[in-house]
Amino acid sequence: MRRLAHSAIAVAVLFVMGCSFSRGTFGDEFNADQIATIKKGETSKADVLTVLGAPDRVLPMNGQELFQYYRYDAKAGSLLLIIVNFARLNIKSDDLYIWFNREGIVQDVIFGKRTERLKFQFWPFGE
Repeated sequence: MRRLAHSAIAVAVLFVMGCSFSRGTFGDEFNADQIATIKKGETSKADVLTVLGAPDRVLPMNGQELFQYYRYDAKAGSLLLIIVNFARLNIKSDDLYIWFNREGIVQDVIFGKRTERLKFQFWPFGE
């Protein structure tokens, strides 16, 4: 009986010690006041760089440029067993795109904030 109890405790410890929860972010949060200062047809590329700093990515498009700023948020949960592992990873991003015309003036601003709705889901199968 004692051996069975020790075996049950050992198996339970293996299951509990095999759980992993983690969260990570990449990039800085966006400041809504800074984004509001960027006006279509008025703000220059130099002004954008002063307010937001260097972009994470610059995409050339037919003589024009697109600045991309982003922030990623990830949440993961895992059950790590000796033979098989189960994990679920959720990643969402906030993206700010600023499109400049050939003269270096803002032509369009597109901002999407999705990281606030990121769920933490441990169960790796379906919803």
